[in-house]
Amino acid sequence: MDNRSIFDINSEAAFTKKALELFKFQFEENPVYRSFCDLLYKHPSAVQKLEDIPFLPIEFFKTHKVLSTKKEIQQTFTSSGTSGSVVSQHHVADLNHYKTSFQKGFAHFYGRIEDYAVLALLPSYLEREGSSLVYMVEDMIQESKHPKSGFYLDDLDALKQTLLALEKSGQKTLLIGVSYALLDLVEFHQFELKHTIIMETGGMKGRRKELIKSELHSILKKGFGINTIHSEYGMTELLAQAYSKGDGLFSTPPWMNVLIRDPEDALTILPKGRSGGINIIDLANVHSCAFIATQDLGKIHANGTFEVLGRFDQSDIRGCNLMVL
Repeated sequence: MDNRSIFDINSEAAFTKKALELFKFQFEENPVYRSFCDLLYKHPSAVQKLEDIPFLPIEFFKTHKVLSTKKEIQQTFTSSGTSGSVVSQHHVADLNHYKTSFQKGFAHFYGRIEDYAVLALLPSYLEREGSSLVYMVEDMIQESKHPKSGFYLDDLDALKQTLLALEKSGQKTLLIGVSYALLDLVEFHQFELKHTIIMETGGMKGRRKELIKSELHSILKKGFGINTIHSEYGMTELLAQAYSKGDGLFSTPPWMNVLIRDPEDALTILPKGRSGGINIIDLANVHSCAFIATQDLGKIHANGTFEVLGRFDQSDIRGCNLMVL
């Protein structure tokens, strides 16, 4: 399966063609996904459009080895979890392919990473091993080649001084951080930033009370002295990311797409404007599973952007327990 051509996709028709090809490939090569499709009586001959494709519940990454290749695994990324909880495992057979996906994805929305100083405030991710987000941001820091790019674990004073120095010099800067740490920073110091993008990756990680997104962004906008808060939407089980440049409205790169499923019937795809479960097609995920039913709730707007409204409670997840292997 040629996994490089996905980065040349330039139309909806080309995306659909590639997605259907990849579905057939993963149906044949991924034993876990094949078993799931068989239980749904979904064979490639019956799959003619994106809405026909079965989406594997994301929980399977916690209980099964989801692979469409016999290649040697180069790295296994794991999700965060409370002590003793079962975490997702995403086995990656081609790290260069992952790099290509996140490098081209960022460039698609923001331009050359070399134009930025990249500051990372991701303490909860750095405190554990196996974070795909840390892997991505570490690469961004290295590729930016800026001497002040780097991770900041708990040293908010050093981060403040670096931000102020970069602002004074007019340097275009990206500060990417987990929500609770960004809140810690603006409580420590109030900024008036003009050259810096603030990008939150979500999550209070049990460190703070959960806030609705609009409230979080309002506090951060005031604290950083800016008009918009950007967001990154990704997860351990994916190799692609969606980005929001404000208002919590996300756009996907050309090799990624989002569909919304009916929360009462997991096999039914809803039209734009309706709220339901977020299904993701990530064509970069060629060696794993490209078709994933997440536990996030969301809706797609008329212009093709999507927003994340929350998460399913375990008691609300339907149609996800169809198989025990």
